Order: sequence, then structure tokens, then C-alpha cells
Amino acid sequence: MKREDKDLVIENLATLLNQWSHVYITDIGDLNAKDTSNLRRKCFERDIKLVYVKNTLLRKAFERYENKYEELFPILKGYSSVMLSNSGNAPAKLIKEFRKTNKKPILKAAFVEECVYTGDEMLDSLVTLKSREELIADIVALLQSPMRNVISSLESGKNIIAGVVKTLSEK
Repeated sequence: MKREDKDLVIENLATLLNQWSHVYITDIGDLNAKDTSNLRRKCFERDIKLVYVKNTLLRKAFERYENKYEELFPILKGYSSVMLSNSGNAPAKLIKEFRKTNKKPILKAAFVEECVYTGDEMLDSLVTLKSREELIADIVALLQSPMRNVISSLESGKNIIAGVVKTLSEK
């Protein structure tokens, strides 16, 4: 591969890293063409970008972001593919689902919500991980809960007071 071609690939990878907020590095080596095509189709359906990369080119793309991806450098060995997503747990769910019928992909590392997760044993943690938007929704629901209880108590109390007043007026 010529130097100009490598520079173009590195630039494209850096652009992709800028467009997507979550990065999963997986090993999909040894998958046959049918399984790879099936994985790509499932990724497309779930708005996940799957890119097969050379480790050295991916490392150079990571280096453009200074220290952001530095913890992922030791992972870049063997076969590597990158899953890019704007949902933090979507690739983890896809990997877990796909591995019901296949041995791969194997999670090497993930960069999700500004945190690095290394190793395949972190897959279950990543599946249950909530996105920033889901956490904000949970907090809003928790804040609204006491207010709803007070309002419902006042609403039910209004009917009780009206009943007591009506009973007293009839006597």
C-alpha cells in the first residue's frame, strides 16, 4: 500500500472516529463470508458502522486525538475490526446476540462514555450500561415522583373534604 493510500485511510478513520461517539474494537477474524455478511447486515440495521482495519493505521488515527484513545493502544494486536455507534450499549447487545450462534466477534476493548473497557469479560457490563439520555430520563422520573405523590394526595384529599362537608351540611 502506498503512503498516500495509507494517509487517506488514516484520515477516513479519524473522520469516522469524530462522527461516532462510541468505539468498540472487536476480533471478527475466522468468520466465514456468510457470517461476516450477516454481522454487517445486523450492524447496518442497528445504525452501527463496522470497519475492518489494520492495527497500525487505526493506531495512527487514534493518535490524532492526542491522549483520548491512548489506553486502547495495547489492544491493537491480531485481527481488529471497529464498531462505531452513537448508542453506548448497542454494539454490546449485538455482539452478545450474534454470539448465540457464533464464537465471534470477541470484544477486545471499548471506549464508551469517555471510559475504556478492556477484555471480553466486560461485555455483560456494557450491555447493561445506560446512555447519557437514559440516565437523565431516570433522574427526571425520580425528581417527578415525589411531586406526583403530593399532587395525588391533594387531589384525593379534596374529595374527602368535600364528602365531610356534604355529610355535615346534611346533618
